[in-house]
Amino acid sequence: MPIVNSGTPSMPESAGRKMYTIPFMLVTSLFFLWGIVNSLNGTLIKHFQTALNLNRAQAGVVDSAFYIGYFVMSLPAAFLMNRIGYKKAILIGLLLYAVGAFLFYPAAEIRVYGLFLFALFVIACGLAFLETAANPYVTVLGSPSSAESRINFAQSFNGLSIILGPVIGSLFIFSDKEYTNEMLNAMPVGEAEAIRIAEAQSVQTPYLLISGVVLIVALLFTITRMPEISSEGEKHASFKGILKHRHLIFGVLAQFFYVGAQASLWGYYVDLKLHYAYDTHLGIVEAIYRISAAMTPTQIASFHASFAFALFMIGRFVGSYLLTKFTANKLLAAYAAACVILICYAIMASGISAVFAISLTYFFMSIMFPTIFALSIKDLGEQVKLGSGLVIMAIAGGAVLPPITGILSLAGLENALIVPLISFLVIFFFGLSGYRIRKIA
Repeated sequence: MPIVNSGTPSMPESAGRKMYTIPFMLVTSLFFLWGIVNSLNGTLIKHFQTALNLNRAQAGVVDSAFYIGYFVMSLPAAFLMNRIGYKKAILIGLLLYAVGAFLFYPAAEIRVYGLFLFALFVIACGLAFLETAANPYVTVLGSPSSAESRINFAQSFNGLSIILGPVIGSLFIFSDKEYTNEMLNAMPVGEAEAIRIAEAQSVQTPYLLISGVVLIVALLFTITRMPEISSEGEKHASFKGILKHRHLIFGVLAQFFYVGAQASLWGYYVDLKLHYAYDTHLGIVEAIYRISAAMTPTQIASFHASFAFALFMIGRFVGSYLLTKFTANKLLAAYAAACVILICYAIMASGISAVFAISLTYFFMSIMFPTIFALSIKDLGEQVKLGSGLVIMAIAGGAVLPPITGILSLAGLENALIVPLISFLVIFFFGLSGYRIRKIA
């Protein structure tokens, strides 16, 4: 069976598989890399509240700065990728990622929140290049019939990496002693200031290490030959008529709400755990992470977040298999319906069962981003990279919806679940009907 990609000659499947193995492995590593910083944002939101003396809503701007970077850079990345190809776009993204992670060092030294936000913005600009390139690249590195399964498999390594974020936060960023702004404000000024300086500087080593790893991956891309799978027409493609693709428009909308729901749940998970079950913990988390009495409730809550991300990773691998058995849109709709039920339960319930329900949504969220992406860019022809840019731009949902979540949470933290609930209903619609490929007259 030949592998056919738009604008490129077909080749025997065995030859294509051999040609694509190393590039596929390298591109898959990108999914791993951007998962780490995504999952660390929740740690930063909690950590900055004491390190920089912020309230929850102010700290939630972390997500806004991060996802605005996607919004600003996704379309320029798509235009540039059309002209310079996948490999060069990926290298630009990796360099921006490394620079942004390095900026955490001076930001922690001077403890200026704006510089932290700028560093996150630069990282996100880099990730906009990486995601705009890597997601469609994975879909064309093989047979079109298995594109949804292939992108979900690659995204599974994103699920693997996001488990590390809360662990890094608990072990290397969060203090061994629990502090609140009220406690620090009650201390002598000099003592409180010393604690806040130490808290801010705890982010330096993790982000310097991340920057170094990203530069090593950039070097590997530089010395590796990557197939440029694109047609000549893509170099001259424009947005003219692209909005006539109904499934793309609904896909952008679904992706906007998905990322908003993801950012809201990931960013407020630790706070939600402490709200619902401050001193009660899931038995499986206590067993896996060897929780001791010396750990603070925030550290333990961070381990619960890591467990939820483990469910997310498992969901990605399970989803990759199920997508070989069921159509992508039906599985997406079923997973969205499961999330709606779980979130409704968590809103009405209390205690550790509500925490478990929220954690279980991570399993069903797992396939949503890559599946929405693959369904959205189907049959776009020469406009596929531009369509990819639009879908990645929808990641701006992570900038728009978390602040709304933060405002709602001020009236009761369980209200933070309202935004994810509405979002999963939108995704349910896309899986049922919005995915259908039709042209708007």
